This record gives sequence, structure tokens and C-alpha cells, in this order.
Amino acid sequence: MADNKPQPGKQQSWKDVLKSVAASAFGVQSYRNYQQDFAQTSVAPFVIVGVLFVIVLVVGLTLLVSLIV
Repeated sequence: MADNKPQPGKQQSWKDVLKSVAASAFGVQSYRNYQQDFAQTSVAPFVIVGVLFVIVLVVGLTLLVSLIV
């Protein structure tokens, strides 16, 4: 049977970090994933992906608005 408890110190892949940041940004992060994220030893991957996510979002919205107007 799979263990659903967060495993402290277990490194997440970049794909997992990207999914976690996107889910958190849109407010649909599950509680289990939230706990798993905070069990990580390093916050750096989340900061890097979060900053890149915000930059892509702002540039995308700016391009969308410039195309519409």
C-alpha cells in the first residue's frame, strides 16, 4: 500500500515543482501536496519556478492585451 505521508528531505523533480507552483498560483493545491512541498529541505526550486511563472504570466497577459487593444 502506498504511503501518502510527506517524506522530509525527499527531493521533488522540476516537473513536480512546476505543477505545485501552478496549482498554488491558481488556488487548487491539494492539502497533501501542500504538506509535501513544505517538507522539502530547499526552497530554491520553488522560488526559481515561481519567479519564472510570474514573468511568463505577466508577459503573456501583456501580449494578450496588446493583441486585443
